[in-house]
Amino acid sequence: MELGAQLYTVRDFIQTEEDFNRTAKKIADIGYRTVQLSAVGKEIRPERIREICDRHGLKIVLTHMDVNRILYDTEEVIKEHDIYGCSYIGLGSMPGKFRNACWLPYFLEDFKEPARKIAAAGKLFMYHNHNFEFEKINGVTILEQLINSFTKDEMGITLDTYWVQAAGADPVQWIRKLKDRVPCVHLKDMAVSGGVSVMAPVMEGNLNFERILQELEETNCKYILVEQDSCQTSPFDCLKQSYDNVSQLGYH
Repeated sequence: MELGAQLYTVRDFIQTEEDFNRTAKKIADIGYRTVQLSAVGKEIRPERIREICDRHGLKIVLTHMDVNRILYDTEEVIKEHDIYGCSYIGLGSMPGKFRNACWLPYFLEDFKEPARKIAAAGKLFMYHNHNFEFEKINGVTILEQLINSFTKDEMGITLDTYWVQAAGADPVQWIRKLKDRVPCVHLKDMAVSGGVSVMAPVMEGNLNFERILQELEETNCKYILVEQDSCQTSPFDCLKQSYDNVSQLGYH
């Protein structure tokens, strides 16, 4: 498994081409060699993003794309991922209107054709979880309904360790359950500050990452991507601390 950085962590620093280049250099200097694109400035063309990443030795392995582009501009999204050299096309979250018994069936219906087009192009549609997917609708979690409605060739799951824990679920159990659907995983730790759960650099919180990584070795996981939506210090410092901690276990 290759250790990478989810650029959403540094989203404030990738809004212009100049800043994206500066940030890519900092990410590479930490030691990362793979990245996920998310929340990149819209005016930066895919060709320039690829060129900058190549310049700094960074491989683009996953994205988070706008939901409407995946639904209604699927072919162009696929072409952009060809430019990136990226096989995994990600959705960062389910739009709020679908998160109920009335409208969830329409998510399953609406995304079926885009997922099939993406698969036909030799890529995979990836769904990233938060905690709400563990809410049960008619006795079945939303996440289970997703994996029951899409084949493993139509949808992979970018499992987020923090949000699984935040839902009161067991990350190791869900890694085992999704073992053939998790080519990409988000490593994100949970700590406690002032009695409140907060996001933390990997292995600086309370999740058992040695056990999590051991379980991931038994799956189809290729990329373990550090993400921290909110940081108590500089996001670059958080990414470095996570990299240093995880690399000590032999992942680079």
